[in-house]
Amino acid sequence: AAADVCSFASPSSCLTRHLYLRCRVDFGAQALRGTAAFTARAEREALRCLVLDTKDVQVFKVTVNGQDAKFVFGEKHTFKGTPLEITLPFDLRRGQEAIVEISFESSPKSSALQWFTPEQTAGKKHPFLFSQCQATHCRAIFPCQDTPAVKLTYYAEVSVPKELVALMSANRDGEMPDPEDCSRKIYLFSQNVPIPCYLIALVVGALESRKIGPRTLVWSEKELVDKSAYEFAETEAMLKIAEDLSGPYVWGQYDLLVLPPSFPYGGMENPCLTFVTPTLLVSVTLIKVIAHEISHSWTGNLVTNKTWEHFWLNEGHTVYLERRISGRLFGEPFRHFKALGGWRELQNTINTLGDKNPVTNLVLDLSEVDPDVAYSSVPYEKGFALLFYLEQLLGGPDVFIGFLKAYIQQFAYKSIVTEDWKKFLYFYFKDKVDILDKVDWNSWFHAPGMPPVKPTYDATLENACIALSQRWIKAKESDLGSFSSADLEEMSSHQLIEFLALLLLEAPLPVSHVKRMQEVYDFNAINNSEIRFRWLRLCIKSRWEDAIPLALKMATEQGRMKFTRPLFRDLYNFDKCRDLTVKTFLEHRASMHPVTSMLVGKDLKQDQ
Repeated sequence: AAADVCSFASPSSCLTRHLYLRCRVDFGAQALRGTAAFTARAEREALRCLVLDTKDVQVFKVTVNGQDAKFVFGEKHTFKGTPLEITLPFDLRRGQEAIVEISFESSPKSSALQWFTPEQTAGKKHPFLFSQCQATHCRAIFPCQDTPAVKLTYYAEVSVPKELVALMSANRDGEMPDPEDCSRKIYLFSQNVPIPCYLIALVVGALESRKIGPRTLVWSEKELVDKSAYEFAETEAMLKIAEDLSGPYVWGQYDLLVLPPSFPYGGMENPCLTFVTPTLLVSVTLIKVIAHEISHSWTGNLVTNKTWEHFWLNEGHTVYLERRISGRLFGEPFRHFKALGGWRELQNTINTLGDKNPVTNLVLDLSEVDPDVAYSSVPYEKGFALLFYLEQLLGGPDVFIGFLKAYIQQFAYKSIVTEDWKKFLYFYFKDKVDILDKVDWNSWFHAPGMPPVKPTYDATLENACIALSQRWIKAKESDLGSFSSADLEEMSSHQLIEFLALLLLEAPLPVSHVKRMQEVYDFNAINNSEIRFRWLRLCIKSRWEDAIPLALKMATEQGRMKFTRPLFRDLYNFDKCRDLTVKTFLEHRASMHPVTSMLVGKDLKQDQ
């Protein structure tokens, strides 16, 4: 079994199969305190020791089947945290189970949790809390086997102030008054499908919901709930397409939760309750993100990467399914357009990271590498490119979806590595082994930089973007009068995004060009987050000073790392505003998400 270099746990000697979590959310202390009781099964004879992952967590007491157990913390590691070594009071035989109960309290500086004061919320009256455990932050809430190799079911009881609502990545099993404190209530949850710890999620706030489908509520603060319900209306249609492509949806409910703007990702596929950024409410890529998170219900949540080194198994397949859904909704040329946009995104990422950088390998080596630092679009877009290339090699979309469905069926409820995937691919296409043997597997998996082969793309929708971007790249000062707002009349928002993305791959335009672009296209007036983000990057790269305040505003008024990190990086590289950029970051640091703050700090050489 591939050892998980990101975890101290040793699932080969003992497995946690179920969690019973009871905790109290304390907004005053910014802490979660309570007990985590694991049903642990010995995987070898005479088991006396259990090692769990922790990070900045206090442990007060450990019992095993009700008997006190000795425990000790090991040596602290910079980003992995600290191993908790529990000595069992008696031997466990192989296959024997015991209940290991741990009394814990999380730290106010937990990397998994972001706490908001009332004034940081939309409603301004109540505090708010959300968790983000992927990749290795569940250990910063309570001790656990924090590796995707281990899956468990869970049951939870969460006490919160009674004017607030708690939600988890689980079925909602009702609520009751807290018998110990009449100002609080307890919410009950159960997750009966085994999941890795990184999918345990909690949110607490003044949340309201609207029903938008037979198995879907959308949740958010009152201020955004109606807009969210309107924007996410297509969710059930996408779920039905996903089931048709991937097989039955096993999780029951599919709810959506719109978080505060500092949420670091576009979406997070927490089971039963997808978390999304509010930047989607002003974005044409809303469908893409929801299709992506829905697809994770199969690839990622049902079939899971065994370690973060094989993260492409989660993300490459999910991007593939997401694009199959958009192909069903908007046609095959649109799927190819999005696929080609993904190839450009990959080029952009590899230009930034460097084509010899080992984090641009599809299969990573994470020994002594923090998964948050290694995170990029590579597992998504290089992973997708491999699957898209194989689709074309092996007989087209209809043939390849047959493989994907069989793959999901074969590995559902399991955690796997790349070799498992490849063996199954060869098994499924046993009549096409000669074709598969021609694939340069070693370069695809283990070489840095762009893939060894570029798939074929239908460029119908791309051509207008290329033509307009080439006009701007080739234009001399005397040609600037030839541009007008009519240039954009035939282009969709998706094509506008791609037009700007193409310009970002080239040398910066002269500042006269971006000024003219603003005159004729008025990009500053566009609120769409994906367009605004690329437009502001283009301005900063061209050293247009008027864009500095706009770019700083976008980098700080939302915290989605896809936007915030590149904007901060570009501003930092513009010598005129480097000091202002660092000063702005330091002013906002305390209210940023802990992971975002750590990564932007590295980008701006402000590591604490």
